Amino acid sequence: MKTIQKRRSVALLVETSNAYARGVLAGIIDYIQQHQRWSLVLPEQERGARPPDWLQRWQGDGIIARIETDEIAQAIRRTQCPVVDVSAARHLPGVPWVETDDDAIARIAVEHLVERGFRHLAFCGDSGFNWSQWRQQAFEQYVQQAGGTYYQYDSIPRHDPEYSWNSERARLAQWVKQLPHPIGIFACYDIKAQQLLDVCRELHIAVPEQIAVLGVDNDRLLCDLADPPLSSVSCNTRRTGYEAAAMLDRMMAGDTIGAAKVLLEPLGIQTRQSTDILATDDPDVAAAVRFIREHACDGIKVIDVLNEIPVSRRALEKRFLKILGRSPHEEITRQRIDRVKQLLVQTDLSLAEIARRTGYRHDEYLSVAFKNVVGVQPSKYRQSAKTST
Repeated sequence: MKTIQKRRSVALLVETSNAYARGVLAGIIDYIQQHQRWSLVLPEQERGARPPDWLQRWQGDGIIARIETDEIAQAIRRTQCPVVDVSAARHLPGVPWVETDDDAIARIAVEHLVERGFRHLAFCGDSGFNWSQWRQQAFEQYVQQAGGTYYQYDSIPRHDPEYSWNSERARLAQWVKQLPHPIGIFACYDIKAQQLLDVCRELHIAVPEQIAVLGVDNDRLLCDLADPPLSSVSCNTRRTGYEAAAMLDRMMAGDTIGAAKVLLEPLGIQTRQSTDILATDDPDVAAAVRFIREHACDGIKVIDVLNEIPVSRRALEKRFLKILGRSPHEEITRQRIDRVKQLLVQTDLSLAEIARRTGYRHDEYLSVAFKNVVGVQPSKYRQSAKTST
């Protein structure tokens, strides 16, 4: 008679109050649905909340947790269960952890703002979080490599006893008043970016014309409610949860993993109005870039851009090279390939369907163009992005 394996009991100490954590939970569900089922315990709790009372009596098999305080770290340690951490706080350094690649987040943030012509670049952070400090350090480094001028603001941590939003808003406003224009500001996450937008509105600073603002997490509720709608780095949260679940599964099966670290690159940037501008005094180039962003995936060519912008091809190419460092044709290709990358990673669409959606007549043409730009075939890129550790 076949032996029926007992379901493993797994506690998920991950809050559901923000988009990042919900994405991690969705990734855990993805893994469970594709592999063996678990009996899950998901308490209702806030980020950084005290450990639930039942944890000290719980007789489960494993834990996936956002370990944000020493108190919950010690409570988890006492369970003696296999555990995977999905927090950057590192309050339990001896256990494996899965997190975002903050260096990669900072890199694409700089690229995003520099591509829009910004040479003054700033970071608005919260030093109470490791991931904010790591993003700040990498952002400053990439700004320097790009030849930009760097500015920085660190708020009083939200959990500091001295924290008050009224006083913090006054400090933030004073910093914003001293910044040169135009400037691109990278906020450590969407909540900080939303606060920054509120201050800009109070000071009657035009966004994105004078200050462009970019956040992290792509929390659609926050981003769409922001005024103007907020551009944001989209983290690969589902993959984070999936990899954490896979790691825990191996540990519960007896594998020794130690303090393994898995860092996952972001999916890209969701551009909204808060950065949708080209910071240049050349109105023709700015208009051409906006037209390309809106229509690159419609299969447009340079002639279509010239039909919209009343300048000669030679003049437009010369001005593109001076301001952007690439030709109009290269900008069209770049925009299309960026969209292809997003669809490869975020969907299971066939290559033929992706080609149709990005303006390529056949998937063969897409494959050639993609390899010329990225260096690998689309299928290899998709496989690498979805299995990256």
